[in-house]
Amino acid sequence: MQYYCGIDLHSNNHVMVVIDDTDNRVFEKRLLNDVSLTLEALEPYKELLHGIAVESTFNWYWLVDGLQASGFNVMLVNTVAVTQYAGLKYSDDKHDAYWWAHLMRLGLLPTGYIYPKARRGIRDLLRRRAFLVRMASSTQIRIQNQLWRSTGVRVSCNRIRRGDFEVWGVEGYSRQGVESELTILRALQQQVKGLEGSVLQAVKLSDEFKLLQTIKGVGPILGLTIMLEVGDIDRFASAGNFASYCRCVDATRISNGKKKGSGNAKSGNKYLSWAFSEAAHFMVRYDALAKRFYDRKKAKTNGIIAIRAVARKLARATWMMLKHQVPYEARLMFGS
Repeated sequence: MQYYCGIDLHSNNHVMVVIDDTDNRVFEKRLLNDVSLTLEALEPYKELLHGIAVESTFNWYWLVDGLQASGFNVMLVNTVAVTQYAGLKYSDDKHDAYWWAHLMRLGLLPTGYIYPKARRGIRDLLRRRAFLVRMASSTQIRIQNQLWRSTGVRVSCNRIRRGDFEVWGVEGYSRQGVESELTILRALQQQVKGLEGSVLQAVKLSDEFKLLQTIKGVGPILGLTIMLEVGDIDRFASAGNFASYCRCVDATRISNGKKKGSGNAKSGNKYLSWAFSEAAHFMVRYDALAKRFYDRKKAKTNGIIAIRAVARKLARATWMMLKHQVPYEARLMFGS
């Protein structure tokens, strides 16, 4: 006899269902989000429990970490890939939890990657840095626009970012507004610098990071972002799978040579999509072969599609580099 557990996770509670080999429900209860309550409920089934399927929601860290620390086999459910019976008329939390366990018993449960806890905090710190950088950029633009409206002079963002920049040409409430934005910008710049320093100190510069640094256009921050977001490269079966995860593949459905619709364009990792787009912009500036490829694509389409084509090639090349531990070669990527 084996047991299978499914957990439908919410913001303040979770529904746990345990079934046996014949799909009979042997336990079914809604619990508060307290791992001690979860472990207590699972204790009678621990020795014969095949695994626990946890719904992949925004707050899965605490539950998955707690269950893994207690020796349970945990699977993170890829809810996007899970299909329900098309004729189902009614569904609730208990049914969803049961369905996770049922699919696990059949060996059909689509699962996601459980990012290792040891590096998860560093990866999330880089994500926070990216968020603060976007905030700083929007703050710079607001300062620039206010000065432009008030003085008729366009001040560059590079000048605004400088530590010695002072507000000029505006008075009264307008000046107060610009100075408040400038104070926010200085604080954001300080926080971004602090986060970058922490990440660089915390991450061991591995062979993967050194390989990524051989790519023209990939500096320390982009290299760390790609390395930390990828995790284990072996989880991607091919370069195409990896490029799709990086959102570098068109989400299009074609039948008989005709477009029949679009897929989920947001499926994948938005941080890797950003990183490869940024790297592609730098690459076409500093790599002659990349620039030639970009110009050919741009002549046939437009600049946006062309830069995404470079990003797609870069994503595929990155998979090859990390998979086979070889440095970057522009000739292999773009031809001679």
